Amino acid sequence: MNLDLINLMDLNIAETEQLMQDIGEPKYRGRQLFKWVHQKGAVQFGEMTDLPRSLRDKLQDSAAPGGLSVITAKTSADGTTKYLFGLADGNAVESVFLPHDYGCSVCVSSQVGCRMGCRFCASTMEGLVRNLSAGEIYAQVMGIQAKTGSRIDSVVMMGSGEPMDNLDEVLKFIALLTSPDGLNIGSRHLTMSTCGVVPGILRLAEANNQVTLSISLHAPNDEIRDRIMPINRKYSIAELLRACRDYVLKTNRRVTFEYALINGVNDSREQAIELGRLLKGLLCHVNLIPLNQVEERAYKKPEPARVKEFKAALQALGIPVTVRKEMGGDIDAACGQLRRRVSGDQSVPGRR
Repeated sequence: MNLDLINLMDLNIAETEQLMQDIGEPKYRGRQLFKWVHQKGAVQFGEMTDLPRSLRDKLQDSAAPGGLSVITAKTSADGTTKYLFGLADGNAVESVFLPHDYGCSVCVSSQVGCRMGCRFCASTMEGLVRNLSAGEIYAQVMGIQAKTGSRIDSVVMMGSGEPMDNLDEVLKFIALLTSPDGLNIGSRHLTMSTCGVVPGILRLAEANNQVTLSISLHAPNDEIRDRIMPINRKYSIAELLRACRDYVLKTNRRVTFEYALINGVNDSREQAIELGRLLKGLLCHVNLIPLNQVEERAYKKPEPARVKEFKAALQALGIPVTVRKEMGGDIDAACGQLRRRVSGDQSVPGRR
């Protein structure tokens, strides 16, 4: 896509209607155009059969529907498919299709790279390249829906990047995703993950759009979290939990705490007890994740017996807890792995 063209997937209905008026077309054409882009997934103006040819020709010179090209895709034995999408500027971003018995979900990225520096994560290893626009996030969902032919029922923002570090575009993405003229996915079917950017959590609480808040906690105390998650040096666990309580108070929504179990770092029974006491009384759920190992990192996953013991210790303290089912472990499923591997092979066209 020409970088000078307007990305129609970035525009909400009001902006699309204004675009139509700016080029001398009736306002109602904006809603028609929005549906073609955000609901029907049209990637060529020729597909938009209820728009006059004169309008389609006009748009061809100034705008683009905003779809992404697939650089590569890998499918796991369990049906999980990881896509590497090419962006218009030559960068690339990852998304994952996750089929379940109860429907299909997509995990999307909010940034190219990440600046949060979590020690066990692949997507932080090259730092932040840039933020994605709302339309570029949305295009990941539309691209996967088109490729799989499956209706997407839910979206999780757990791919590369920190959503709270790009919150303006992420909130616009949520509005696009939940629009009745778009995919019309209910906000309760959208999960936003954060490593603990407290101002973003407070802002999301004020917005009260009913998304599920997921906190990447990964440690029961500041000493461990400082070592593995640099964000904790800015916002301590105490500050983070205050923000979570504010979120629960304002939205009446349960908070999920993601906890990646790292062998010998945060996976002992004593640390489980410490975690349980920390979360006691908070409307929450703990999702235990045996570490998805990254080749370039030294951290390893614990033995299954260790995971079972950690879970039992939390349950004994009355903390709702599950162990996440591993999906896509055979296809570089950790955030940033596929992008790094492909760019390392120098096969991402135009990669900067």
